[in-house]
Amino acid sequence: MRQAALSFALSLALWQGLVWGLGVPAYLLPGPVAIVRAFAADWAGMLRALLATLSVAGAALLLATLLGVVLAVAMAASRWAEAALRPWTVILQVTPVVAIAPLIVVWVGDPFAAMTVCATVVAFFPVFSSTAAGLAATPPEWLELFRLQGARRWQEVLWLRLPAALPYFLSGLRISGGLALVGAVVAEFVTGAGGVASGLAFRILEAGYRLQIPRMFAALALLAVAGLAVNAALGAVERRITAKLV
Repeated sequence: MRQAALSFALSLALWQGLVWGLGVPAYLLPGPVAIVRAFAADWAGMLRALLATLSVAGAALLLATLLGVVLAVAMAASRWAEAALRPWTVILQVTPVVAIAPLIVVWVGDPFAAMTVCATVVAFFPVFSSTAAGLAATPPEWLELFRLQGARRWQEVLWLRLPAALPYFLSGLRISGGLALVGAVVAEFVTGAGGVASGLAFRILEAGYRLQIPRMFAALALLAVAGLAVNAALGAVERRITAKLV
């Protein structure tokens, strides 16, 4: 941890030194000092924008988790459900959300709901695929023991395969947490371009239109910090739950 913090501090110092030494103008590449000043000049607005982005990402992660687990369990419990749902899950995975985001905005209407749907599409697949992989990776001898006891297929899924898939699910959830944030930003770019001021993505667009490059970097830095925090929080949850299972 200390080594990572030291490396990060040295990188920032080198960045600032090169900007000063080479005389790079702030409209091309602002240094960390200019970025901090830009954030300090509008910290309240930046934090409100961050809260808006995180609210979309959080709602999307919750929805993606529910849909991913439910569909993975349905596919594990029924071969018919697997045959019916598998193509649609692949379609969601390979379809660029940027291409369908304008349609979602038009169809849904409400900006927050539209952004949540877009972010859910991005965050859905890791939870679903990881849970499905965990359900399929249950040791055969455990399955055979359940079948010898006369367990039905849904009992086998709920009481054996689903608990065994928990580590896979947690791993996918950690990935989906970051993707939910990415999806929220992409959705905000679309709605922001349509005139709906919402989260950090709109702040980035606004700063770019006004050539306020330090302010743009400040929003990007805040977004990066939020991504690191989400990843660290979900990682801590994963480690704690996994430690209790061992």
